[in-house]
Amino acid sequence: MKRLLLLQLLALSFLSCQKQGTSQTSQTNKKPNIVYILTDQWRASATGYAGNKTVKTPVLDQLASESINFKNAVSVTPVCTPHRAALFTGRFPTTTGMVVNDVYLPEEELCMAEIYKSEGYSTAYYGKWHLDGHGRLNNVAPERRQGFDYWKGLECSHSYNKMPYYENDDPEIKYWPKYSPFAIVEDASKYLASHANDKNPFLLVLSIATPHYPHGSAPKRFKEMYPKEDLVLPSNVSEQWKEKALKEMQGYYAHISATDEAIGTVLDQLKALGLDENTIVVFSSDHGEMLGAHDKKPFVKQTAWDESINVPFLIKYPSIGNNAGSVVEAPINTPDILPSLLGLSGIEVPHVIEGEDLSDLIKKPNSEVDRAALVMNACPFGSNYKDHEYRAIRTKQYTYLRTLEGPKHLYDNIADPLQVNNLINQPEVADVQMKLEEKLQSKLQKIGDEFKPRSYYMKKFNYTFDDKKHAINFWDFKNNNGVVQSPTVL
Repeated sequence: MKRLLLLQLLALSFLSCQKQGTSQTSQTNKKPNIVYILTDQWRASATGYAGNKTVKTPVLDQLASESINFKNAVSVTPVCTPHRAALFTGRFPTTTGMVVNDVYLPEEELCMAEIYKSEGYSTAYYGKWHLDGHGRLNNVAPERRQGFDYWKGLECSHSYNKMPYYENDDPEIKYWPKYSPFAIVEDASKYLASHANDKNPFLLVLSIATPHYPHGSAPKRFKEMYPKEDLVLPSNVSEQWKEKALKEMQGYYAHISATDEAIGTVLDQLKALGLDENTIVVFSSDHGEMLGAHDKKPFVKQTAWDESINVPFLIKYPSIGNNAGSVVEAPINTPDILPSLLGLSGIEVPHVIEGEDLSDLIKKPNSEVDRAALVMNACPFGSNYKDHEYRAIRTKQYTYLRTLEGPKHLYDNIADPLQVNNLINQPEVADVQMKLEEKLQSKLQKIGDEFKPRSYYMKKFNYTFDDKKHAINFWDFKNNNGVVQSPTVL
């Protein structure tokens, strides 16, 4: 199936070249380069450009002034593996089976790098992968990298000051020589320099694992930027969680400012090499961070609160016109990202992709456009194991959620941005709730998701949870050096 799709893409690419009467790979008319900066656990509210007056993100604030900002971007399932699979396939977790962490993305799935390779792109990947399902410290074998050729990555680690990785075809584990965001961008800058004059464009993904916990491991000079007495907690953090939330916030913001500085290295290199004009730059995250908000689940993910699902999403592409600094209110969902990038790149969107091509909205931002983004947790696991399964939609104004028991949450995110006033089943919003329910059912019907209990998906995709940790057992794997995985971070 995937081989056939790739052959079809190659044929379309050839016909496009013939039609244009020139090679796509000519230096003057080549397709845009892509630099996708994927961070981990970075919530949308934790940037200066989003209005946060405490956190310091000067690089991203400048990037936002040069980009289109999707302020209501959401993670389709707010946890690492499901988001990453949806990003690279343009398909929903219940379609691919990537509904929990630490499972293997099926080889037959057609992925981002394979599509771009079929169009003549060089492909490169740095950092955390979390799609291989063969243990977190094991090498992601070249044949399992889903089209990425140049490789300096690892399945999963959050040891930022001694971050392991594997390099290209070398099966021996290596370690970045410094705080990993800085080491990765310095190496990626060399990659950019070596490809600056290539005839063919490149797709470069920088998967920087910060600001995911452990927050205390952030560099000292950045932690010193955030004395606890200067930190401000939102009012939806209750008294019982404030001390822990302040401690976590200090390290979280320190990782953010360090990562912001690291991102600046890449952006500066693009400008220095003259690649800026014909490069699509995306900055986003796989999910957010609760940081003590909402009493019942104050420090976990997988929930549909905005702290968890609302992620930053900036996209910069100078060649498409003068729309720098525009804000789009309509949400963009994880599966929409790949088809939108393909649309901007002038590449046919394969029919298997379920997300929507929003490239027209990127080219001509319109704050009046609204749409519904589907959010789901089909198989709560780990710290969320006792949670209800849910399906939800996020529009530019509302979040509506139902479990198998029925409607549970309805928030007006404009009137109530901290989501403390649940309007579910209130007479004054009955019409709104009915329309949101219709939109939700339409979304589910479109992708063939019947919204079954967790047990249905576990059986369908042949998954088994560890009896104690209620998660896919990745910690019994050993890497090539006999090192056992750490089970502490899910």
